[in-house]
Amino acid sequence: MSAPLPDVPDLVDRLRCSARGCRATAVWALRWNNPTLHAPERRKVWLACADHRTSLEQYLAVRGFHRDTVAAGDLEPTDG
Repeated sequence: MSAPLPDVPDLVDRLRCSARGCRATAVWALRWNNPTLHAPERRKVWLACADHRTSLEQYLAVRGFHRDTVAAGDLEPTDG
């Protein structure tokens, strides 16, 4: 028997931005993969606050890694 999933709003409140030194609550999930290392369907996730979304997306896009961005509350259990 599996444990119940935590309440989603509570979980979202605990998500922190992935930008170095930022402790803000994440509101965005940047899904990405490195095509030289990962299968095409695999997605890794960086979390971003409103202030760091653009800079993190640009960092991933320049390298050809950014796949899409969704609201942090829309993450699926299979993400990351």
